[in-house]
Amino acid sequence: MPRFAATSLLLILKLCAFAQSVDNIQPYIDTIKSNAAYKIKIRSYQNLSAQLIMRKADSALIVCAEGMALASKNNDSISIAKLIQNKAWALNLTGKRDSCMFYLYEAAGIFTRKNDESSLAWVYNDIARMYRKTNDYDKALEYYNKALAIFKKLNDLNGLGTIYNESGVVFEGKGDFDGAIKHYNASLQIQLSRNDSVGIGYAFDFLSGAYLQKKDLKTAENYALKALDIRSRLKDSFAIAINYTNLGDIYAATKNYDKAIGYYLKSNAFAVKINFLDLLLNNYKQLSVLKKEQSQFEAAYTYLQLYNHLNDSLYKIEKTKQIQELSTKYETAEKEKEIQQQQFEITKRNYYIAAILIVFILSSLLVYSFYRRNKLKQKARLQAEIMLQQEMSTKAVIEAEEKERKRIAGDLHDGVGQMMSAARMNLSALSHSIGFINDEQRKNYDRVVSLIDESCNEVRTVSHNMMPNALVKSGLVPALNEFIDRIDRNIIQMNLYTEGFDKKTDSNIEIVLYRVIQESVNNVIKHAQATVLDISLIKETNGISITIEDNGKGFNLNEKKNFEGIGLKNIQTRIEYLRGTVEWDSAPGKGTLVAIYIPVV
Repeated sequence: MPRFAATSLLLILKLCAFAQSVDNIQPYIDTIKSNAAYKIKIRSYQNLSAQLIMRKADSALIVCAEGMALASKNNDSISIAKLIQNKAWALNLTGKRDSCMFYLYEAAGIFTRKNDESSLAWVYNDIARMYRKTNDYDKALEYYNKALAIFKKLNDLNGLGTIYNESGVVFEGKGDFDGAIKHYNASLQIQLSRNDSVGIGYAFDFLSGAYLQKKDLKTAENYALKALDIRSRLKDSFAIAINYTNLGDIYAATKNYDKAIGYYLKSNAFAVKINFLDLLLNNYKQLSVLKKEQSQFEAAYTYLQLYNHLNDSLYKIEKTKQIQELSTKYETAEKEKEIQQQQFEITKRNYYIAAILIVFILSSLLVYSFYRRNKLKQKARLQAEIMLQQEMSTKAVIEAEEKERKRIAGDLHDGVGQMMSAARMNLSALSHSIGFINDEQRKNYDRVVSLIDESCNEVRTVSHNMMPNALVKSGLVPALNEFIDRIDRNIIQMNLYTEGFDKKTDSNIEIVLYRVIQESVNNVIKHAQATVLDISLIKETNGISITIEDNGKGFNLNEKKNFEGIGLKNIQTRIEYLRGTVEWDSAPGKGTLVAIYIPVV
C-alpha cells in the first residue's frame, strides 16, 4: 500500500469510526420535532446533518434543506452558511465535487459578510482540501495560507495544528518533502503544547510518511514507532492496523523482509478483528511479494491465493448485493402492478355504491355543518370572553403591582430618603456646634454618619430597583445596561447584546421584560453558582426574542419542585400576559438557557 494513500484512508476511517461511535442521533430528531426554542432546534439540525454525512449523505442533504428553511424564516445567515457547508461535504461524498466547491464558496461569502472569522477559516480549509484533491497545489496553498492567517489572529491552536498538517500534505504532493516536514513539525509542537495525544499521533504519522518519501528510512521508522506507541495506549484499532502496515512498508524498503513480514502479520491480526478487508487485501499482496523475494515460493503462492480469494469474495459480495437489489426492485414492481389491478377492479365495483351514498352523505354533512358551525361560534365567543377576562385580570394585577412599586419607590425616595438626608445634614451641622472630648467620640460620631450614608444609598438603590428612572425616561436597553453596571463583576461576568431597539417599545412590554430579566438575573446570582451570564434581546418585525444563558450548575427539568418557586411562576405569568412563550433548557452541570418570544402586533 503506498504511504500517501494509507494516510488518506486512515483519515476517512477515523471519520467513519467517529460517526459510528455516536450513541444515538434520535435526541436530535426528537428536538427537531418538538416545540423547542429556535436556537436549540437549529443547533440540532446542524449536528444531525453533520453526523449523517458519513452515514447517509442523501439523508444529510434533506436535513440541511429543512434546517436552511427554518434558518431563513428566522433571518439567521450564520446558521444557513453552516448548513450549506455540511451540504457541500454531503454532495462531495455523492461524487458531485463541482457542486461541493460552489456551496463552499457560497458559505465563505456569507461568513465574510457577517465577519465570522473562525467559521470563515474552516471553510477556507475545506476549499483548500478540495483543490488539494484535484492536485491544484498552488490554489490549495493559497487558501491554506488564508485560513492560517485567521487562526493566528484568533490564536486558535486547534485550527493552526490542523492547517499545518493538511498544508504539509500539499508540499508532499509537490515533492517538497523538507517543506512538508517543516509544517508537520509545526503541528507537532502545537499538539505537544496542548497535550493532545490524538493530534501528536497524527503528526508523528505524517512525519513518518514524509521521511519515507525522502528515503530516510531510519527517521521514518522512528516516527512510525512513536505514532504506534501513542495509538496503542489509546487502543485505536484502525490506526494501529494502518501503523503496522506502514512499518511493514518501511522495513520492506530497507529489505529487512523478516521484520516487514512480522508487521504485516500483526496488521492482519487487527484487520481480521475489525473486518478491515481492504487493508487485509493489501497485506496479502505485500506478503506474497516479500515471500517471493525470500525465495519461499510456496508461501508466496499461498498468500497470492489468499489475495485472489479475498479479492474475488469482495467482488462477489458487491455483485450479490447488486443482484439482490435488482431482484427486490423487480419483485416490488410486480407486486405493485398486481395490487394496482386489484384496486382498479374494486374501485370500479364500488363506484355504483359510492354514487348512491354520496347524495345521502352530502345531505347529512350539510345539516351537520350548519349545526357544528353554530356550536363552534358559540364556543369561540365563550372562549374569547374567558380569555378577555383572564387577560384583564392579569393586566390589572400587573398594573397594580407596578403602581404599588412606583408608590413605594416614591415614598422611599421622597419620604424616607429625604428624612435620612435631612438627618445627615443636621448631624453635619451639629458637629460644628459641639466639641468632642476625645478621638473616641469623634470616631463614634463618624460611624453614625457613615451608617446614615449607607442607609441613604440603600434606600436609593431599593427605590431605583423598584422603578428605574432609566426605564421611564430612556427605555428598556438603557435601563438594563444601568442594572447590569450595578452588579459586581467579581460576582459574575454579564454580557448584554441588543438589536433592533432603535425606537421605543410599548411601555407595558418594556416593564414586563425588565422585570422578567431582573428576576432571571437574581435567580442566577442566588442559585446557579455561575461565572458568566449572556443576555440577548433581538427585536424583529413580528416579535421580540430573548435568550438568557448561564454556565452555572443547572437543574433537572423533570423535577416539579424546580418550577414551584415564586420567581419562575412570576416569569411565566408575565410572559403569558404578553401572549408570549417561555422555555427552559437545562440539565445538572450543564448551565441553563431561558428562551422567550413575545409577538409584537
